[in-house]
Amino acid sequence: MKSTLYYVLDPMCCWCWGFRPVFTELLKLLPKQVEVKYIMGGLAADSDQPMPPETQAYIQEQWRLVTEKTGAEFNWDYWTICQPRRSTYPACRAVIAAGLQGNENIPKMILAIQTAYYLQAQNPSDLETHVLLAKELGLDITQFKQDLTTPEVEDLLQKDFKNRRRLAVSSFPTVLLESTDGLHFIAQGDDSLENIKKRMQACSLLNEL
Repeated sequence: MKSTLYYVLDPMCCWCWGFRPVFTELLKLLPKQVEVKYIMGGLAADSDQPMPPETQAYIQEQWRLVTEKTGAEFNWDYWTICQPRRSTYPACRAVIAAGLQGNENIPKMILAIQTAYYLQAQNPSDLETHVLLAKELGLDITQFKQDLTTPEVEDLLQKDFKNRRRLAVSSFPTVLLESTDGLHFIAQGDDSLENIKKRMQACSLLNEL
């Protein structure tokens, strides 16, 4: 069985944004034979309704906590420039649609969405934002637009949700390693690289670290 590292996340999860520098370093530690798979977690279903004030207050508090814990930066203009919606499935579909044009586009689209959201105050729930980002990434825009609303992309999104449940993941970010000797917990939330290295060293596959 080939070893697989699963990164379960949501492009609009602020804790995933805070975890990004650590995850980048984690990837550098992986042996080449380990396959990396990104699983869209799906924080919030499709909605055209404005985000309620109490939800906005909760997410803003999470931003503050992420900055405090990880040092991540946020552009607070988002809350006045955009009309926030509690809807992350569109961003998840955008990542999957980008991946249909090459797996290398999956992490690129994740970063593009996070950067647009957290640093450039663009609305990551809007189709227009995803299309703009796809263009910046050099994707086939016509194909990308078509794929966003196809049953294939929706099926892949649901498969991600099913895989998330199989892995028993309920919070993001979460990183797991599946190998011949089972499933290993690697990281969650604002884990430090030091703790992650210890867990990786405990896995027989990574004992050379």
